[in-house]
Amino acid sequence: MSKCLSSLTRKSALLSLTCLFVLAICAWTQDESLAPGINESFKRQPGLSIKQFDFTNRDLNQQKEILDACELKPGMHVADIGAGSGVHVRLFSEKVSPAGKVYAVDIVQEFLDHIEATCREKDIKNVRCVLGSATSCNLEPSSVDVVFTCDTYHHFEYPFKMMDSIRNALRPNGKFVILDFKDKSNHVRADSKTVIEEITKSGFHMVDSRDFRQMFFIARFAVDK
Repeated sequence: MSKCLSSLTRKSALLSLTCLFVLAICAWTQDESLAPGINESFKRQPGLSIKQFDFTNRDLNQQKEILDACELKPGMHVADIGAGSGVHVRLFSEKVSPAGKVYAVDIVQEFLDHIEATCREKDIKNVRCVLGSATSCNLEPSSVDVVFTCDTYHHFEYPFKMMDSIRNALRPNGKFVILDFKDKSNHVRADSKTVIEEITKSGFHMVDSRDFRQMFFIARFAVDK
């Protein structure tokens, strides 16, 4: 019996090492952007983008569905990657208060400046802004319980590298929640099936997925650690 257990342990360890090796290869070999130039308009006209984000995210029912999917509790640490104007950041802030923390991550500094100014106006003190890059969310390892992206994944130019950084930022039993377009288009490089396959290859397993309104899907993943 002990020999069988020992053999199973070795096989399990070998499988884990193999999975980690495959993940590393996916991230390291992605040298070319899969969506070149997709974020340039945000950088050219950040003020216009902020107004658009605020307008399109006012649906209270939609906001409730997002909060329900994230299953946030007081004391949790959550990151909104692609935080934009901070609509979801402010929602999350209230849910994880008083001891929890929200990381607003974006690659556009003007968006982060807007979030900081808005939080000051509303006396929100548990939000931290983080300037990300095209390849990393720039969060500390094992620093968050939940990572959320809304209309953001298809803006990842280097999705495998970005997902590797997200995976590293999540704590054991951490969760990744994505809301994005279901179908491929001139603007969206991949449909939901492809996106789910990419995230799964990045060291996650899907918990559930469903349609979200007409054009979108929302899916939840647990990190494999």
